[in-house]
Amino acid sequence: MLPGTQAWSRARTKALFDDEQAFIAPGLQTIALLSELAIERGRGATLTDFDGRTYLDLNAGVSVASLGHCHPRYVSALTAQLEAVTVGSFTSRARAELVRLIAELAPGRLTRSQFFSGGAEAVEAAIRLARSYTKRTDIIGFSGGFHGKTAGVLPLSDVAWKQAVGPLPTGYHIAPYADPTRFAGSEAECADAAIAALRALIEQQANGRPAAIIMEPIQGTAGNIVPPRGFLARVGEVAHEYGALLIADEMITGFGRTGVMFGCNHDQVTPDIMTMGKGMGGGFPVSALISTDEIVAAEPFSLPSASSSSYGGNPLASAAALVTIQTIVAEGLVENAARVGGLFIDGLTRIAERRRSIANVRGRGLLIGFDLVSDPERKTPLPKDACVRFFKDCLAEGVIAMSYTPRVRIHPPLVLTADEATDALAVLDAALGRLDGRP
Repeated sequence: MLPGTQAWSRARTKALFDDEQAFIAPGLQTIALLSELAIERGRGATLTDFDGRTYLDLNAGVSVASLGHCHPRYVSALTAQLEAVTVGSFTSRARAELVRLIAELAPGRLTRSQFFSGGAEAVEAAIRLARSYTKRTDIIGFSGGFHGKTAGVLPLSDVAWKQAVGPLPTGYHIAPYADPTRFAGSEAECADAAIAALRALIEQQANGRPAAIIMEPIQGTAGNIVPPRGFLARVGEVAHEYGALLIADEMITGFGRTGVMFGCNHDQVTPDIMTMGKGMGGGFPVSALISTDEIVAAEPFSLPSASSSSYGGNPLASAAALVTIQTIVAEGLVENAARVGGLFIDGLTRIAERRRSIANVRGRGLLIGFDLVSDPERKTPLPKDACVRFFKDCLAEGVIAMSYTPRVRIHPPLVLTADEATDALAVLDAALGRLDGRP
């Protein structure tokens, strides 16, 4: 039984949540608003609220807490750096070690890193780098993609409200993503159709101007959508055929999340530019891009102060990223993600064989998704209010997950154990049974 299934009062937690709501601006993450949680502490893959109730965390700050919460090595490294020096763009031992380590782990000839604070900032920098190198303008993304909310990337992010905050920058185009869960044919036919549409878009809308094609190896915000195998490689081939660069946005898929070090490793692809973040810092806001000697030398990106950031790569951020990546390697968390993720996906697949409310189980490593449906044959998405009930049902049984929309997303800390996965599956199974009306 999960520790969260005990009967607890939520008085202190709810009071603190309500106190904050009186002053914080609206627009918080949905998971925070629906759960009304106030967290006092975390350890490993669990979180504890202010009433002492413990929850299994299948969210990890949206794929951020790769080491889990308060990992001893992480706490020790950041404490030591806090007592030394925290800010500035001068070389630090942590950053010098970090850039070398990332270069050793990154695919191909990707050896030159630059650091930032958030994902959108790194993706905007990657776009500037691609334009600097190709001397072209247009950027192509995919439907369902998400690369941030700043003006320079919002045209590429599939959010319903973006036109309401326009005008948006021009020179951005959206091609259909190869989503097998929304395609009537085979995975091969799904990939073929997406590639054909990509070519048509380039020729009709960006002919002569494509600077880069940007793609998430697995789409996170869209529902942890796994494209057909080889799709990323084919996108890269199309990019190069038309003189553009391939940008792999590995914010979510990087550093072991999918059971390999980087999501592009599944297709054995080396992108021209790769963006990284989220789990890279284990909870500290740090992001990066990495590319080749030749590409990063392009001007104006390479001019002094042209690609830097006030906070990017400061000693504290570098220490956080360094200890996170070192721990992922030393503790075999890439392998753990593959093993425990496989157990989790297998468990969900077995549940889907006897529950009517679940379909399209998918994932790689500990980046997992499934759909909540009202009609298993047609795979009709479950209504929003029923999804919210499912989320709150799981929460009441001690499991936190992004399960309040028809496309459920699961991305726990990479330290998740097989026993914890089994506990989570039991809660999800029971909640799905209640959706079916068959506990």
